[in-house]
Amino acid sequence: MEMLLGLLRVRVKRGINLAVRDVRSSDPYVVVKMGRQRMKTRVIKKDVNPEWNEDLTLSVSDPIQPVKLTVYDHDTFSKDDKMGDAEFEIKTFIEALRMNLDGLPSGTIITRMLPSRDNCLAEESCIMWSGGRVIQDLCLRLRNVECGEVKIQLHWIDLPGSKGLY
Repeated sequence: MEMLLGLLRVRVKRGINLAVRDVRSSDPYVVVKMGRQRMKTRVIKKDVNPEWNEDLTLSVSDPIQPVKLTVYDHDTFSKDDKMGDAEFEIKTFIEALRMNLDGLPSGTIITRMLPSRDNCLAEESCIMWSGGRVIQDLCLRLRNVECGEVKIQLHWIDLPGSKGLY
């Protein structure tokens, strides 16, 4: 517990224009990994624009470690097909959490991250102060696939008894 910084809550919101892996559609679900941790969403049947709105929680002890996200097509009688993957860093998000932001108006943008060849962002991502906490919305372009994006949101949960961020 002493090595733990806190919890990262990853809200997997939705998929956009995901690849077709069955006859006309796909049965997608998302797996989020960080180090040895692995969490997954429920399967959404026959939908290439699924809405999960599901929270997955990861324990963070190393803020340098990237978070990997992979979308799969659930198959009943064969191995699930991969529908692309993405990776994102939480270093900048953690840096924003370490700032003293109390007193800022809700909706204040702390920092912006732009899409580049070095990240999987499909569009600009803002880290913002909202409702007394730091959140980040990301739209991730999936790699190793013909099309697809996944929208997620990050927020932090401090744990009593953990090392914390400070």
